[in-house]
Amino acid sequence: MDGRVYGVETPCYVVDELRLIKNLEILRAVSVRAGCKILLAQKAFSMFAVYPLIGEYLDGTTASGLFEVKLGYEEMGKETHVFSSAYIEQEFDEIVKICDHITFNSFSQWKRYKEKALKAGTSCGIRINPQHSTQEHGIYDPCAVGSRLGVTKANFRPELLEGIEGLHFHTLCEQNSDALLETVEAVEEKFGEFLPHMKWVNFGGGHHITREDYDKEALIQCIRKFREKYNAAVYLEPGEAVALNAGYLVASVLDIVENGIEIALLDASAACHMPDVIEMPYRPPLWQSGTSEEKPYVYRLAGATCLAGDVIGEYSFDQPLAVGDKLIFHDMAIYSMVKNNTFNGMRLPDIALLPREGNIKKIRSFGYEDFKGRLS
Repeated sequence: MDGRVYGVETPCYVVDELRLIKNLEILRAVSVRAGCKILLAQKAFSMFAVYPLIGEYLDGTTASGLFEVKLGYEEMGKETHVFSSAYIEQEFDEIVKICDHITFNSFSQWKRYKEKALKAGTSCGIRINPQHSTQEHGIYDPCAVGSRLGVTKANFRPELLEGIEGLHFHTLCEQNSDALLETVEAVEEKFGEFLPHMKWVNFGGGHHITREDYDKEALIQCIRKFREKYNAAVYLEPGEAVALNAGYLVASVLDIVENGIEIALLDASAACHMPDVIEMPYRPPLWQSGTSEEKPYVYRLAGATCLAGDVIGEYSFDQPLAVGDKLIFHDMAIYSMVKNNTFNGMRLPDIALLPREGNIKKIRSFGYEDFKGRLS
């Protein structure tokens, strides 16, 4: 652990520039070898202070609505893509002015906005649902029964494809390339007759390309084969892979109480600052700690909100914790800043950058006005 991280005021998200660059180099190498384009999915990581750096390696951004569209367009300025399950009519005119690709979730949405999109010269696509689940997390499975995401084969409308240049599928979540290979087979089985007529196909996100055990060679060969077979451009839009293991959340111990177990209350909250801990759920990695049975001093780490379930997890340590100790949670760049909230009036963590050299740079601090500004 870089000792500079301990010097920040807490709570604070710290993004490690070297780790971010390592991920970007991997993604760029895959892009070059596979002959595909890779976009940052901003829903996972939207720290626009590093967009110029990301833009040196990736081809642009993808968004889920107007605000993300504008952020990617303004701060990275490369290709700008958008997919929304349903566009808001008052926002569409602004979206269509600055997007290179717009993907529609249904043929009814396509019919509604077709004229405006084509008039603007935007490349348009339809999201498809191959109905092939490869994961167990139902909340993150676009192929789950009854999913609202993507057009199934039964609801596909070939007679309405005029003006459509691409197909988009996104079915993965934190998965290896074997899940993609299965999915591509399902896509070809259900929608293969339409693929030769497309200029591009977007393979979506959920590809954990920068994870150590990810089979990059299988991904590269899959994309090459697909491009050669259908003569179509291929896009990937990972979010997590861009900033995987590239950030920390630094917190301080505020108090320690006992109720059958030692409980350390922190100035960082699962509910407010790392909501995926509760939503997934999962236990985030913590520097210099072990499982609840691994080291002699065991604590339940929890936030200082009034929510009884605001619990981060149980961890063990070599030494007892004390008020004022700093704890460093790993892999906190993704789905943290983009999902945090001010429930209970909790202050949002600062955002800082750990540069390759020199002192940590505080990018943004938050206070009472940020809390009040969201209310009325």
